[in-house]
Amino acid sequence: MSAAGWVDAFLEMMAVERAAARNTLTAYGKDLEDARGYLSRVGGDLDVASAETIEAYFQDLGMRGLSPATAARRRSAVRQFYRFVLEEGWRSDDPSRRVVAPKAGRPLPKVLSRGEVDALIAAAAGKDGGQGLRLACMIELLYASGLRISELLSLPLNALARDPAFLTVKGKGGKERLAPLNPPARTAVKAYLEARPQFLPKGMKDSAWLFPSRGASGRLTARRVSQLLEDAAIAAGIDRQKVSPHVLRHAFATHLLEGGADLRVIQTLLGHADIGTTQIYTHVAGDHLAQVVKSKHPLGRKG
Repeated sequence: MSAAGWVDAFLEMMAVERAAARNTLTAYGKDLEDARGYLSRVGGDLDVASAETIEAYFQDLGMRGLSPATAARRRSAVRQFYRFVLEEGWRSDDPSRRVVAPKAGRPLPKVLSRGEVDALIAAAAGKDGGQGLRLACMIELLYASGLRISELLSLPLNALARDPAFLTVKGKGGKERLAPLNPPARTAVKAYLEARPQFLPKGMKDSAWLFPSRGASGRLTARRVSQLLEDAAIAAGIDRQKVSPHVLRHAFATHLLEGGADLRVIQTLLGHADIGTTQIYTHVAGDHLAQVVKSKHPLGRKG
């Protein structure tokens, strides 16, 4: 079997045994193709690469000006690939094992203030007709429940048809969690559902998706949502580089923490498997937390 066949087998294993999401599989496929592209330029491939060559590839990642997160993900993809190859017995060694990856600090997520979120929702609602109702509904859901964009766009219509107080969301790895809906979000959903028929594909009486589209996929795409959010940001007077679906998820978590929510509760609401992932929000909300200690702690008040 060639290196290309090894990659296909690895991605199939990730999909079947680890229930990796489609976006994850696409990213891993691109990462391994990047490694193969480098190796082909130096006269090799993943099936015959030496430890020295893999080390040189990892060093090359650091010299390309890639973001630390992208470089780390590509190193991780190569490492996981070779662990799989070793377990299958296709190679007797792991050329990536001896390479020590540089430690990089995790960048803090961008966060919108509460006023900016309000302005974004107002700008979305100010758009004419159903377009405004749909965008306001999406922003309310992202911010009220901390949904990932993939989770939002995968919502079926029946998940919200009966005005529920909670959503059952299928997150990464197929794991389900409950996501709360506050009154403004429920009101926005009701208003959008009345305008929803105008977004159905021509000739179709209805769609299973909450956010249908006339596009090939039959539902709204993440790229289109990002474009709509950028337009709303400009209308609200907010830097469009600062606004994205994931930034609204960050705002959800940060504002909960600032309001006194327990970190474990936020972990559950976000669907994080590891509390360490959630702890980044303690740095984002650091100034607020320090002020809480200063104003609420007995010694802080004395000082």
